[in-house]
Amino acid sequence: MSSYADRLKALREQLKADKLDGFVVPLTDEHMSEYVGSYAQRLAWLTGFEGSAGSAVVLPQEAAIFVDGRYTLQVRQQVDGKDWSYQSVPETSVADWLTEHAPEGARIGYDPWLHSRDWVKKATEALAARGAELVAVEQNPIDKVWSDRPEASKAHLAAHPEKYTGRSSADKRHEIADWLEKQGADAAVLSALDSIAWAFNVRGEDVARTPVALAFALVRSDGTADLYVNPEKISAEVQQHLGNGVRLHDRNAFESALGELRGRTVAVDPERAVAAIFEALDRAGAKIIPVRDPTILAKAIKNPVEIAGQKSAQERDGAAISRFLRWVEEEAPKGDVDELKASDHLEALRREDPELRDLSFDSISGAGPNGAIVHYRSSEKTNRKLEMNSIYLIDSGGQYLDGTTDITRTVVIGEPTAEMRDRFTRVLKGHIAVATAIFPKGTRGSQLDSFARRPLWEAGLDYAHGTGHGVGSFLSVHEGPQRISPVGSAQSGGDEPLRQGMILSNEPGYYKTGEYGIRIENLVLVVDHPVVGAEKETLGFETLTFAPIERRLIAKETLSPEELAWLNDYHAQVVEKIGPRLTGDDLAWLEEACAPI
Repeated sequence: MSSYADRLKALREQLKADKLDGFVVPLTDEHMSEYVGSYAQRLAWLTGFEGSAGSAVVLPQEAAIFVDGRYTLQVRQQVDGKDWSYQSVPETSVADWLTEHAPEGARIGYDPWLHSRDWVKKATEALAARGAELVAVEQNPIDKVWSDRPEASKAHLAAHPEKYTGRSSADKRHEIADWLEKQGADAAVLSALDSIAWAFNVRGEDVARTPVALAFALVRSDGTADLYVNPEKISAEVQQHLGNGVRLHDRNAFESALGELRGRTVAVDPERAVAAIFEALDRAGAKIIPVRDPTILAKAIKNPVEIAGQKSAQERDGAAISRFLRWVEEEAPKGDVDELKASDHLEALRREDPELRDLSFDSISGAGPNGAIVHYRSSEKTNRKLEMNSIYLIDSGGQYLDGTTDITRTVVIGEPTAEMRDRFTRVLKGHIAVATAIFPKGTRGSQLDSFARRPLWEAGLDYAHGTGHGVGSFLSVHEGPQRISPVGSAQSGGDEPLRQGMILSNEPGYYKTGEYGIRIENLVLVVDHPVVGAEKETLGFETLTFAPIERRLIAKETLSPEELAWLNDYHAQVVEKIGPRLTGDDLAWLEEACAPI
């Protein structure tokens, strides 16, 4: 279909044929993934929205799209306001909107393989207040009208060796078995793709930028497991890697396998397993224990091998970033560098590393006003030149076999204004406040979030995203359960206690609509941080990311002596760690960019 308006019209006609008065369209897949394969990009196909979080509702006469503060600008650029009303999350939820807008007596459809059980319960209650009902569909109506919908990936799985994981799959599965015994359960459902990748020490190519494979799994209380994955994706090498303790089945057999668990006690994660899984177990007569996926915390707490790999990956990545920043400084003033050329050049530098398998997300390469779009994605249509006397923001990362990176740097082309320097320095002060934080064990990310915001709040400023997210080990660049974000924000998880071994981002920012965006992002590791005379055990952060921070944007006079000392010490570490990986003009540039101020 030639236009998004045509697609919306076709969906409405299909809903009428299906005797539905509306349909809810989330941006997820059967695994509740944040990033999904092309076959599951239903929201993007229908609306044009390309962000990583959102949902939509289509009714006969109106339609709405729901996004959080990260996408306020982006959604207005990509989605036609004539056809869609823009709704802000969490201020307005899908359930709230349906309560106000669903016709009385309406039948609103949903795909039970794309929603959580909790969402279904809330939406059902909201619609009941209108005398309307929520109706599960057997086939997604979008799939009926999406004529050229891509097939699911058929890429092979790959074994991820112990030299990177630090633990065998058998060891991880037996740990899950021990946990099941304590829960009094016979099996655990693993439906999150990164949980399966971690538990079985496999990686895949089924989702762009995230090395996971489309699969479901049941881990049993005896340490054995059933893995449901399309057979053509399994090589002899991977089958040998999985061993006799893992039984292989077709992915399509997963739902029927749930039906065979009558009388069994099954642990299922309500946050990560779709409603259809719960419904299949209920029909089978299984006893369900709703509890968090047992891999989540174990995956988040990195072991020494994973930490060492991450540090190595960060240093190699930092060398590529440093070479890139030098290139931008020298080439942008000539007037020939645009957003796409810049991000392509950075990707080429990263791909010189033989350990790189992919980027960890589509680079956010924002020049001038495009940098104010938090999760901006440059295209031929929006591409801008890096102009003189403007700010350029580049948020990017790599998927290396030994680690996942995520770094943001903000640079000035030409001369900054006093306001630019003030805003950048406030963001830097917030970044330093998090980097140097010392906190008692049991502290949650939500308790640290305001550390980063205080310098901005003092000027009546703020930013509409979390301060930090967890990061995987050659896995998802956004990994829970840890976050540094306000409780109740769209980026949930800010109330998870931080534990030694967790990796998070530290990325405060500031965005002036129509002018520029600023963000400084490093990854940090939660480490033991003893305090002399302390009455409690204390933790702190070790910075893992090393690349120059733009000194021309720093208002030195507003930094405290402690902040200035941190900055100069950080830059000294950048030279120490990255310098040996550079030569010639690149090394000379790095030493100058990191000179004390």
